[in-house]
Amino acid sequence: MKSQASELPVGKAQPRRKTSRLAPLIALIILLTIPLYYPALRDSSKKLYGTTSPRLEGPITLTSHVEEAPPTENPCSIDCHHHDKASVDTAVDRHPAPVMKKNDKGRRKRMKSSRGRKEDEISKVQAMMRGRSSYRGKIRSRVSDDDQCDLFSGEWVPDPDGPYYTNDTCNAIQEHQNCLKFGRPDRGFLKWRWKPDECELPLFDPHQFLQLVRGLSLAFVGDSVARNHMQSLICLLSRVANPVDMSDPWDQNKRYEYREHDFNISMFWSPYLVKTSKTDPNDERRPYELFLDEPDPHWTSQVALFDYVIISAGHWFFRPTYFNLHGRRIGCLYCPEPDLTHLTSYFSYRRSFRTAFRAINDAGFGGVAFLRTYAPSHFEGAAWDKGGDCARTRPYRRSEVVLEDYSLEMYLIQLEELRIAQKAGRRSGGKFKLFDATVAMLLRPDGHPSKYGHWPVRNNTFANDCVHWCLPGPIDAWNDFLLQLFKRELG
Repeated sequence: MKSQASELPVGKAQPRRKTSRLAPLIALIILLTIPLYYPALRDSSKKLYGTTSPRLEGPITLTSHVEEAPPTENPCSIDCHHHDKASVDTAVDRHPAPVMKKNDKGRRKRMKSSRGRKEDEISKVQAMMRGRSSYRGKIRSRVSDDDQCDLFSGEWVPDPDGPYYTNDTCNAIQEHQNCLKFGRPDRGFLKWRWKPDECELPLFDPHQFLQLVRGLSLAFVGDSVARNHMQSLICLLSRVANPVDMSDPWDQNKRYEYREHDFNISMFWSPYLVKTSKTDPNDERRPYELFLDEPDPHWTSQVALFDYVIISAGHWFFRPTYFNLHGRRIGCLYCPEPDLTHLTSYFSYRRSFRTAFRAINDAGFGGVAFLRTYAPSHFEGAAWDKGGDCARTRPYRRSEVVLEDYSLEMYLIQLEELRIAQKAGRRSGGKFKLFDATVAMLLRPDGHPSKYGHWPVRNNTFANDCVHWCLPGPIDAWNDFLLQLFKRELG
């Protein structure tokens, strides 16, 4: 196994090298004009949210590889590794501006003109970013329920009574999310609840939930973050009832029955939502073939049997993949073939959601489908496979962080495709609703397992998990949301 340094460097800070006045401007230009072609590595190789790192108490040890991290093979060329501002600044520091002669007026004039053009370009980029942020508000209002309190705009506020279960009281917690078992020393991340701006969000009531869902069925469709959500729900319900597990223990797909309450929960493992095949059946790290106009029959053939479906997808779309439409390969993401059209993860993400929503409508689904929006990861300090970590111990405030870059684009794609599905659903009888987890989870860099997903292994270092969520942890708020969404449909 490839070994990395077991600790982040700590020690006396080195004095900064003096740079030219142009260095910050050049760095900013490079940062703002890098194309959005490799979002996966941008996730982990730059400080996404423009905030400073916390003061770390003691060394940070790296831990196990997590199943939703990008592939171990680096799909990016060396040219796309300098997406973080620190890297750009370092590159600029090494190349100070040339010394000018006093009489070189023409050169000074040309540089001034060039600087003016660059400032114009920066202004245009900034205007575009403001436009995207404004558009986000407009499209979100179109897919939301106008006559209801917005549950998803708010802040995390202290909750001294949390958590409401532990790893001792719930047996549904997977090992790599069992942060308390594996020695996470702080407990502050468990002492927060979500408070919407316009109303109160009651904490999850398991008795009320089981009364509401009697005689009904719920399906989760997606990847391991969807399973993370389902396990949180099972843990919160464990205060009242424990289900019968009808699943094969080695199967990614799950089914749980609450027989005394005539309620069942299923998990359909479908990280791309559409039909897929492996290019190497024996190695899941190798690229997948995505058939972007063909729904995954594993879940779409059964979706009409359920009353509620929560559909989600995200981090798998940053892996190397081949794209197929109309029965032929039309492009790829991070593939070595020069003759194929190289497309972005946005292309496959949009196509997959469109196909999935269309399949729900075509299946004659008569229930309610919730789109659970993208939950950002929080790698800081380095790439996910170079020691990047999520070592913070408290939430961000809204004023400290901005939804931007590829996280914003993925979120907007989801909202746009949800809007299309809602219009089609009015004709077919299906209902599509927004389950907006993005902003709430953007504010919780403290809620990931990090290195507390297993015990340390001597002479081995592993990637930190800044994708999934500790149980108990911030993801439990998703079930506060879910109960209120169910009450709106069933109340």
